[in-house]
This record gives sequence, structure tokens and C-alpha cells, in this order.
Amino acid sequence: MKWLILLALFLALTGRAADPSPSAKPNPPQRVNILLFYADDLGYGELGCYGLKEVPTPHIDSIAANGIRFTNGYVSAPLCSPSRAGLMTGRYPQRFGHENNRMTAERGLPLAETTLGQRLKSLGYATAIVGKWHLGKEPDWLPMRRGFDEYFGVVGNPGSYFRPRGFMDSRLTATPRAAPNDFYTTDAFAARATDWIERHKDTLWFLYLAFNAVHTPHEATENYLKRVAHIPDRRHQTLYAMISAMDDAVGRVLAKLRDLKQEEQTLIFFISDNGAPGGRPGNGPLRGTKYTCWEGGIRIPWLIQWKNTLPAGKVFDRPVIQLDVMPTCLAAAGGTLEPAWNLDGVNLLPFLTGENKDCPHPTLYWRIDGMWAVRHGDMKLVCGQRGHLPELFDLAADPGETNDLAARQPDKVKELKALWDQWNAQLAAAPAAPADNTTKKEKKRNKIKT
Repeated sequence: MKWLILLALFLALTGRAADPSPSAKPNPPQRVNILLFYADDLGYGELGCYGLKEVPTPHIDSIAANGIRFTNGYVSAPLCSPSRAGLMTGRYPQRFGHENNRMTAERGLPLAETTLGQRLKSLGYATAIVGKWHLGKEPDWLPMRRGFDEYFGVVGNPGSYFRPRGFMDSRLTATPRAAPNDFYTTDAFAARATDWIERHKDTLWFLYLAFNAVHTPHEATENYLKRVAHIPDRRHQTLYAMISAMDDAVGRVLAKLRDLKQEEQTLIFFISDNGAPGGRPGNGPLRGTKYTCWEGGIRIPWLIQWKNTLPAGKVFDRPVIQLDVMPTCLAAAGGTLEPAWNLDGVNLLPFLTGENKDCPHPTLYWRIDGMWAVRHGDMKLVCGQRGHLPELFDLAADPGETNDLAARQPDKVKELKALWDQWNAQLAAAPAAPADNTTKKEKKRNKIKT
């Protein structure tokens, strides 16, 4: 009889262990808010945390200090619109023909492509874009029909920071209208962003804050210009004032998170859409400019922060690309990544926590208007000018792409070209490239560090 009592007690205890009570079950994955800053034409060397000395950028730098700074962070295209297309889809924009900025009135991000806004909205997120869209201007292509609840910004390049064309505020109208008086886009975008976060503080939210700074025209208000009066070159003076204004805007949004005690539950990205254009030293040691496949066109400032989840003050040297934003966000949000989506990006979280020791991307690819590149490991093969032979570089030893190894390593050239050919065969047909109207001066500039 005694052994029956002991057996019953044993079964009760082991049964309870096998079927834990709700209070004993593991906590579900933490779901977070998502804040995505996307700068415009900001070069690799144009933040304090990447070596800028002319003007401080403490608020953007704080994302690096509290999170991770990437030294090999890339974008999938060295130009505004296709870069945004890759960001919003997690797919190389060349796959679906969105390779450049040349869009007719009824063309933009193909309607068959699903945006990050749509995917997060399906997970219960409130969604908004504040800033530059540049993925189509007709009604079916506008953010309100691409997964965003609210839109405050400019449809494309606004032409002016003070009197932007293509301005929209979906709280008031679904069509473009004149911007309010006393408008400066960078400040106005920060004000709407903080207002929207305040309104959605009690729900999960995704905010895509896409500055048009520091794209031309270079314009700044007097209060920002006063900060850079010590810079003698007037043209660069205004640029640095715009960088300071953008840093202030980021600071206002980060302060709102702290005020609401939401900083630790917010995954934050800061990325630029492409490198700096010619005529300014913004790409640091890197060769080339915006609209080239040299490092200066495609390697950009790339920061991520998620307090108490990702390490702080870390530098990550392996290649990542802005296509990784979508899968990383969806993983953080508790979503799933379906193979049928054919994403090119990967979830970076296990790589950043150290759970996965491999490289997120053994190989990365680019193609735009007859120019192209492939990076495999530290080796890069690049056709930097239409119709020219590709050049080979070891980026670990030569990030400035000054020492062409193609003649000395023909087998490596063949290997990388075969990789690029295989990728290129999967893509939509390349649009007709424009005539090569690059001036001799521009060609010379792209042959040296800029």
C-alpha cells in the first residue's frame, strides 16, 4: 500500500513538471516599437561617430554609443529611390526593375511588392512615415495604400526645405498641398514624429522617419548657421548646419522616447540612403560618390540600438545591408519570415548578440545603369564606369579602392564575375542606361579618394 502512495505522489510531481502551469511557462518574445531613421545623401564620414570634426552630432552618436556601429554597412543601390525600394521590401530592387530614379507619373514601387509597413501592420502595429517617400506619387503608390496609417512629408525631392513641393499631411488631405508658413522640413518632421509617438504611446508602433536632409539644395535656418560660423567655406558651412539640424531632430525624437519611458522597448536604426555626392569630402577615406558602385556610393553610416537586448558600444565589422532591416524588424516583432517572400535580407539579431558567429552575408551585389559590383568576403570586383573593365580590390587592406589587383589575380576576377553573373541572371531586365555624360573632371574625381 505504501508503494502505491509513493507512486501516485511521483506521478503527480512529474506530471506537473511536464505540463507547467501558465505562470511557469516561459515569457513570450518581447515585442518592441520600431524607429527607423533614414538620412538622404549622408556620406560615410559625415557623423561624429564616423570621424566628422566640423560639427558635433551627439544625438546620432548616442545611438552608436548605446548600440552598434557598423563599419561595413551597405545599401542595395547608390541612389535615392531604389535604395528606399530595397529598404521597404527587404529585396534587391533590381529584382523588380526599380533600379534608378527615372519614374513616370504612374510608376513607383511595384504594387506586387509588400512593404515593411504592410508586414508590421499585419502584426498589429500602428504605422507612420514622416519625411521623404520617393516610391511613387499617384494615389495607389502613396504610403496610405502601402501599409502606413499616417503620412506627413514629401512625395519626392522637395526642391526646397522651406517651401517643399509635393508636401502631404494625411491628417488633412490625401493629395499634395502647400506647406504651412515658417516651415523647415527637418524641424517639421521632428515635430510631427514626436507628436505621432505621443499619440500612439499606448500601442505598438513603427515610425519611419525619412529625412530629406542632407540632399540638395543646401538650406538651413539662421539658428543652425550660427553654429558653424567658424567654417570658412560657405557651401560646406550650410551642409554642416543641415547635419546639425538633423542631429537635433533625432535628439528630439529620442528625448520623447525617454520621456515616455519607451527607449528600452524601441529598436532604433539610423542609416543613410546612399553616399555623399561629388563636390564634398563626406565619404571619408572611401573612393567614389553617390550614383557609383565604388565604396563611397554604397557604404554608409549604419547604426542600430536596442537597449538591454543588443550590446552597447559595439563595432561590427562584417558586411550588412539595409535589406536586413525588414527581417530584423519582423523577428523583433515576433513575426515569421516566409520563404515564399524571397527576401534577400537576413535577421541580424543572432549575429549581433553573438549567438551566430558566421558572417550575415558572404556575398553582396549591386547593379545600376551599366555599373555593377560584387563583394565576396573581403574581395570586391567593381565596374565603376559603364563600358570599362572591372577592377579587383581587397577591401580589408585597401578600403579606398586604390590598388587594382585584377591583373595579378585573374582567377579571383573570374570567380567573382561568375557570382555576379549568376545573381544578375535572376533579375529583371536592366533599364536602358542613360548616355555617359560624365565630365572628365567627374571621372578623375571618382578615380581618387573623395
